[in-house]
Amino acid sequence: MSRRKPADGGIGSLTPIEAAAEHARIAAEVEEHNRRYYDENAPTVSDAEYDALFEKLKALEKRFPALKSASSPTQKVGGRATEGFAKVSHRKPMLSLDNAFDEADVREFITRVRRFLGLESAVPITLVAEPKIDGLSSSLTYEKGRLVQGATRGDGQVGEDVTQNLRTIADVPETLKGRNVPKLIEVRGEVYMRRDEFMALNAAQEKAGRQRFANPRNAAAGSLRQLDPAITASRKLHFFAYAWGDASELPADTHWEMMQRFETWGLPTNPLSKHCKDIDTALALQRKIESDRAKLPYDIDGVVYKIDRLDWQQRLGFVSRSPRWAVAHKFKAEQAETVLHDIEIQVGRTGALTPVAKLTPVTVGGVVVSNATLHNEDEIERKDVRVGDTVVVQRAGDVIPQIVRVVTEKRPKRTQKFKFPVTCPVCGSHAVREINPKTGKPDAVRRCTGGLTCAAQVVERLRHFVSRDAFDIDGLGEKQIQAFFEWGLVRSPADLFTLAKRDKKSDTPLKERDGWGEVSAAKLFDAIEARRSISLDRFIYALGVRHVGQANARLLAMNYGSLERFLAGMKAARPRSGDAWEELNAIGGIGEILAGAILDFFAEPHNLDVVRALAKEVTAEDFVQPSAGSPVAGKTVVFTGTLVSMTRPEAKAKAEALGAKVAGSVSKKTDYVVAGADAGSKLTKARDAGVAVLTEQEWLKLTGS
Repeated sequence: MSRRKPADGGIGSLTPIEAAAEHARIAAEVEEHNRRYYDENAPTVSDAEYDALFEKLKALEKRFPALKSASSPTQKVGGRATEGFAKVSHRKPMLSLDNAFDEADVREFITRVRRFLGLESAVPITLVAEPKIDGLSSSLTYEKGRLVQGATRGDGQVGEDVTQNLRTIADVPETLKGRNVPKLIEVRGEVYMRRDEFMALNAAQEKAGRQRFANPRNAAAGSLRQLDPAITASRKLHFFAYAWGDASELPADTHWEMMQRFETWGLPTNPLSKHCKDIDTALALQRKIESDRAKLPYDIDGVVYKIDRLDWQQRLGFVSRSPRWAVAHKFKAEQAETVLHDIEIQVGRTGALTPVAKLTPVTVGGVVVSNATLHNEDEIERKDVRVGDTVVVQRAGDVIPQIVRVVTEKRPKRTQKFKFPVTCPVCGSHAVREINPKTGKPDAVRRCTGGLTCAAQVVERLRHFVSRDAFDIDGLGEKQIQAFFEWGLVRSPADLFTLAKRDKKSDTPLKERDGWGEVSAAKLFDAIEARRSISLDRFIYALGVRHVGQANARLLAMNYGSLERFLAGMKAARPRSGDAWEELNAIGGIGEILAGAILDFFAEPHNLDVVRALAKEVTAEDFVQPSAGSPVAGKTVVFTGTLVSMTRPEAKAKAEALGAKVAGSVSKKTDYVVAGADAGSKLTKARDAGVAVLTEQEWLKLTGS
């Protein structure tokens, strides 16, 4: 069976506009699951179901690169630190890993490394290969050899201070021993639980009448994040070190040498890790570990390959949520049969109707799977999935649940084809598949037309509006938003900012309502009042425009500067021609699909009414350019041709770090075109438009590189 990639669910047949709609729908669902898992510590789907959505996003972004942006869940890490622990800001981000599903993917990883570094094929690339432990990423900070702080990964930037809990783990040394211990080093690794200890814990949980853990990974995470260290100490946790963050100095030039140093300092590393002379050796080790994985006492879901040379790691750097110098090679899928007993239609924040297969729970690869997303009605039709069917469920890479096929020979008599609803199950409004005027084909997703009259959309849109990356109003979660909607207190974003004024005249003030009191109501009003002024990028993101995530909102804010100029620009670009349309399309990371979606949003009078009402209550601050001291801060730069001293990705990363905006095409808003060898049409267009053209050396001199 081929495992080049998980089944694409019909991605190959989507038009760019259809793909953008599908991407937005899945991204919104993933963000909601992130909030429930990380912020509320109360996931409503299994890890497998979550990762099925995640892999579909990645597949969409690979097939349609314009959809990929820093705001996508595929470019983020974890979730924010919970309120029960003190916050820890990581000196260097704790990122996640990109995934490979077969040997071809791994070889492509090596090809990308060679291309980025400009290495010839004859130059050897040595690797460190290690099992990918299925646990909770954590860090240990040592000063002068003594443990001073332990933290979870959190969202990669900020984690939770779990120092006392980590100290209860026998594998974690209080003091590093041996020579060459740096004055400061942040050791990173994985906290995990052995299978036998997991079974014993669940037996104890059941005996005590408490909820069982779904798998060893969840058990380890739940045990480490206990507010009472005594509870953590009562659970048997372990730790493997595999990397480091900040360090005052490094007594080695390679990753493998650093792992050996860890061992001499008393830090446990995985004994199955190996130093591999080339990718073939690493792949052979992966095959051996995969064949022996059932014999291991702990769960693993793949093998991680890391570039050995530290100077190369430094040059490769990071992209969004992952380092360029490492990749996780996931194991082959495991399958199981179960019965599909219902298909539930869920309505998302954007009005998308999503079919979810409700399964008789089945264990696949050590994880209990009870739900599977069926994507859309075309997917149901293509596989002819019916209620009552026996289906084969697969978890590709041990994390991706999907219905592979229907076992038709086990199909009960009198089953009927599933009829996708044409009305919204929440509000009863018509649910339609929009027709693309250019292609004449229906949208992949059916959407409720109820808009803000649909309870599902109103609550979700308001929840998005107050979320931490938008207006970040403390004390307003899904439960409170739902209650406010049901009580008729809040129906649009602007209503939040008139709530306190209306509350004073209310016969039933908030402090007298269920779940509220005088103190909590006052705190909420203060929290709302504190958000009367907000950055422009957060304001734009909070509106919930389809396809516009944090990164795209920031790009829009950076390019237009103020809310007035942004709205004027959207109005001027509405005909989708002329300078304003060209300016919008030229923003790196936007592109025609996203530009069209943005204009569609602001072409709707109702949406403009919402924005205008909100603008009367709050102030959207003008965007302040980062790296103000940089000579290229705020400048729009286009790179073209072949560069000599650095690769194109390195040049782009450097420019963005200096506060420049890197665009993919030349427009009247372009400040500089950096032309390397064999520059083509972009150079010609720049000269015709009178844009400043710099040679590579002139660019390096300008930026002080």
